[in-house]
Amino acid sequence: MSTSKPQRSPSEIEDIILRKILYVTLADSATDPRVVYLEMTAAEILSEGKPLLLSRDLMERVLIDRLSGNNNFPSSSAAEPPFPYLIGCYRRAYDESKKIQSMKDKNLRSEMETVTRDARRLAVSYCRIHLANPELFGGSDDARKAKKRRNVGSGSLDMFGGGGGSSGGVQSPPGFLDEFFKDSDFDNLDLILKELYEDLRSSVINVSVLGDFQPPLRALKYLVSLPVGAKSLVSHEWWVPRGAYMNGRAMELTSILGPFFHISALPDNTLFKSQPDVGQQCFSGASERRPADLLSSFSTIKNFMNILYSGLHDVLMILLKSTDTRECVLQFLSEVINANASRAHIQVDPVSCASSGMFCNLSAVMLRLCEPFLDPHFTKRDKIDPKYAFAGHRLKLSDLTALHASSEEVSEWIDKGNTAKANDAGNGNESRLLQSKEATSSSSSSQQNAKSTTKYTFICECFFMTARVLNLGLLKALSDFKHLSQDISRGEDNLATLKAMRDQAPSPQLELDITRMEKELELYSQEKLCHEAQILRDGDFIQRAISFYRLVIVWLVGLVGGFKMPLPSACPMEFSCMPEHFVEDAMELLIFASRIPKALDGVLLDDFMNFIIMFMASPEYIRNPYLRAKMVEVLNCWMPRSSGSSATSTLFEGHQLSLEYLVRNLLKLYVDIEFTGSHTQFYDKFNIRHNIAELLEYLWQVPSHRNAWRRIAKEEEKGVYLNFLNFLVNDSIFLLDESLNKILEIKQIEAEMSNTAEWEQRPAQERQDRTRLFHSQENIVRIDMKLANEDVTMLAFTSEEITAPFLLPEMVERVANMLNYFLLQLVGPQRKSLSLKDPEKYEFRPRQLLKQIVRIYVNLARGDSENIFPSAISSDGRSYNEQLFDAGADVLRRIGEDGRIIQEFMELGTKAKAAASEAMDAEAALGEIPDEFLDPIQCTLMRDPVILPSSKTTVDRAIIQRHLLSDNHDPFNRAHLTSDMLIPDIELKARIDEFVRTHQSKKRSSGEDSSNKERIQTTSSDMLID
Repeated sequence: MSTSKPQRSPSEIEDIILRKILYVTLADSATDPRVVYLEMTAAEILSEGKPLLLSRDLMERVLIDRLSGNNNFPSSSAAEPPFPYLIGCYRRAYDESKKIQSMKDKNLRSEMETVTRDARRLAVSYCRIHLANPELFGGSDDARKAKKRRNVGSGSLDMFGGGGGSSGGVQSPPGFLDEFFKDSDFDNLDLILKELYEDLRSSVINVSVLGDFQPPLRALKYLVSLPVGAKSLVSHEWWVPRGAYMNGRAMELTSILGPFFHISALPDNTLFKSQPDVGQQCFSGASERRPADLLSSFSTIKNFMNILYSGLHDVLMILLKSTDTRECVLQFLSEVINANASRAHIQVDPVSCASSGMFCNLSAVMLRLCEPFLDPHFTKRDKIDPKYAFAGHRLKLSDLTALHASSEEVSEWIDKGNTAKANDAGNGNESRLLQSKEATSSSSSSQQNAKSTTKYTFICECFFMTARVLNLGLLKALSDFKHLSQDISRGEDNLATLKAMRDQAPSPQLELDITRMEKELELYSQEKLCHEAQILRDGDFIQRAISFYRLVIVWLVGLVGGFKMPLPSACPMEFSCMPEHFVEDAMELLIFASRIPKALDGVLLDDFMNFIIMFMASPEYIRNPYLRAKMVEVLNCWMPRSSGSSATSTLFEGHQLSLEYLVRNLLKLYVDIEFTGSHTQFYDKFNIRHNIAELLEYLWQVPSHRNAWRRIAKEEEKGVYLNFLNFLVNDSIFLLDESLNKILEIKQIEAEMSNTAEWEQRPAQERQDRTRLFHSQENIVRIDMKLANEDVTMLAFTSEEITAPFLLPEMVERVANMLNYFLLQLVGPQRKSLSLKDPEKYEFRPRQLLKQIVRIYVNLARGDSENIFPSAISSDGRSYNEQLFDAGADVLRRIGEDGRIIQEFMELGTKAKAAASEAMDAEAALGEIPDEFLDPIQCTLMRDPVILPSSKTTVDRAIIQRHLLSDNHDPFNRAHLTSDMLIPDIELKARIDEFVRTHQSKKRSSGEDSSNKERIQTTSSDMLID
């Protein structure tokens, strides 16, 4: 007969369960090394006459003895620190509560559930006590602090992040966190939470995006999701660190969120370098790695960065949703922005400014915060108040360069607005007192802001903060990327030069220089690829930024009345005073995005196109000519390389504002850019006009734009179009002249280097200097010749259909002189000296250039109904020679030019020769001309004398108007002068006309004619080549 198991009493079952939960025993019979025998506690219980069984009544007493180590149990048994032990107790209590569910006895099951519930509650309670007072459970102060940091801090990374980490810390049992933060007042948890935040901050300091940042980020997100956690965070003294020496970098390092925002793929200064080194780990020796490896690195970095962006966005969004913490978040953001204002400078001090990584991350997070009001139609843009930019509410924007207004005008307008507002409120005296205090004390500004009654919506504040963060973050990083690319390009050129010099004259110093340059280029390459990985390869990041700047553009246009032309005659002060970087950043981003494959896919560009057309030729709205030139650079990036060949072609060929105003405004900007006010304006204009010329050449191929061009040339024949032609001719002459002179210098150095024996006898330093000069001149020739080709091409295709402006009195001689000069260079005695081994290398195409020059001659001759062009050609005493036309025709035949063109060119030469003969006869007939009839600038007979109103000097109208095309000042005293200010000298003109009429009626002897002809200086025939 079988015997049944003896039934355990409820007390015995309770004892077994608690022993499993607490890992303690009151009897010295434990075989599990994790179970601690509480000998002293057992003796005390026996002395009290109680059984040695664990119970609910003894639970807290036993737990305290276990934690405090009062029983002197072996150290091996007490190896588990208090925090992990308590978490373990909670977990075991949770496991036991699951097992209890299988008990059949309902009363016993209910009683044991109470036991496990009390055990969990007790574990949570003592976790709180331990975290707030770690010294309660033994050890020296230093040991206690170290133990808390090691065991509480590291464990909390996963515990308060909801688990899933790989750091080996304590995992949160189910339900623990809910109970930990439940029914506990703020004061009890505040110290715990603040130290947890400090632990989390410390765990990510100097951690790169390849480091283990995700567990701390999860922990941070969880803690702020709790009302008590959010309140504790924003009340932490390190939420917005204060101090006399606080700057942008210090705020990044010491604030709670700063180290999280510092996590990045972008390299930082060596003093603050993060680990692992992203550049070294992902991009070392990139030139020798497989493309697939690089793509894998790009993808990894992009994914990790988006995890970081999402986490930080969630943290800020949680805090912003609560009215209790929203102000603190906005305060933190504004303090970070204001402390890093100097990041906008060209040179950024890495010790006083936060890292690029932090501000790129902040840019990405702010863009995500803007998403709710970046809908396609921007339906919430009316909530953006332009007065925020000048109120000084949080951000210091009024000191920034404005779109048009000067700093004095901005200040005056703000003061006027403040005065009006104060008068309306009936407390003008108090407002003036506050303004006076603000001017004398920086600390009072924050008090004034705090007391400000003006309330701005979150959309408004988020808009302006995002614009400022992008300027200091994303756009600054893009600028750094551009400079890196330029440094790499220059470095590669220098390296090639050094290697060429080594091949000619090896030396130990050259080897050292080459090695150093290769190492620098490797570091530059790594840094560039890090920028590419975090920014340029993140299409979502770029498109969010473009969407934001579309809102900026639409909102700015709303300040001037919307997308319509022409613009109001007076620029509204709200627009005029807006920070210039709002527009500049939008243009810079579009330029970068246009060069990234697929970055603009699906992006609505019409609003940007409208804005550019409206403002690129409006200096009364946007003062900075370089900013308006940047708009042309954007259009140049969008320009289809052949008509209708790209998605952007509709912006040019089917866009209403484009068809009506684009050509006109490009021509106007071409003229305006002559005078930028910069000390480098002379050289800057060539690069800007290069972009304009490319656009104009493309637009000429579009019939609707060509028609608009012809209409403008007719309407503005003596206005902007005449100025455009004048500068086009000026640039063509300068660029070609510079290029041809540099070619002669290059040929001279080439000859020196080809004489090997003599070259190697020269000092090494001299050879290096000459080699550097050679490469420098090559680059200059290549650029100048390319620009000259563009200008001549534009003269050629426009003169085919538009000739009248070329033949105006103030322009025709200038054009003829230019063409004669080009013809002399291409077929005259210097032609052979300009021969190059590889002319294409320098963009020098003499055959094509000659054909274009001749076509301009022919085009103008065809449109010359009054036969004034031949006279202008022959009056050029510098370059004209009748035999140049014969020499040119010979060359044209050899290079296969159209016979009809050659015939018309020869006929023009014949007309010019006849005109020269007539001019000599006319000059001979006039004889000695009185000085009062001569123009003081060119010493030629005046035909239409005018008086200059300021200097009272009399000059010929055509000559002074030609001068005014390039310079609107009186040449005699530099006073302002325009064509409509000229005063006709009627009396002098009558005398000149009478003088000419009288002398022309006299007969001249043949000897006098012959003598006078010799006074015409021309190039002698023996100078010409076949």
